[in-house]
Amino acid sequence: MFGHIMVPVDLAHLAKLEGALKVAGDLAKHYGARVTYVGVTASQPGSVAHDPQDYAEKLAKFAATQAELHDLPQIETHPVTVPDPAAELDRALEKALGLLGADLVVMGSHIPRRFDLGSHGGRIARHSQVSVMVVRD
Repeated sequence: MFGHIMVPVDLAHLAKLEGALKVAGDLAKHYGARVTYVGVTASQPGSVAHDPQDYAEKLAKFAATQAELHDLPQIETHPVTVPDPAAELDRALEKALGLLGADLVVMGSHIPRRFDLGSHGGRIARHSQVSVMVVRD
C-alpha cells in the first residue's frame, strides 16, 4: 500500500518524536517501503548545527541510527535549508513532499497549547494528496 514514507524530523527535539519514529519504522518494515527523513534548518548557525553541511551530516547520522534501530534497508535523507525555519517549515515540508514523491507522511505532533495557530501535520494533510499520520507521544 505504501512504497515511500516521508518522516519530518526536528533534530533538536528527537525525544518528542520517538512514537512517530517507531510507527514509521514499523510501517516501512510491514510494507517494504523506503523511508526519507526530512529535516529543515536555517542557513545560519543554530543549536543543532553550525551550517547546512553540518546539519546534513547530522541528519545522515540520525537516519543511519534509525535504520539500524528499526532494521530498515532503504533510507534516505533530505535536508532543506531556508532562511527562517519557524516561518517557512510548512512550505518547506510541502515542497519536499512534492520533490520526493512519498505516498505517506508520518510525523510527530506538537504539544497543543492555548492560542495554537495550527498544526504542521494538519496543514500538510489539507494541502497534499497523500496520507498523513500524526502520531502523538
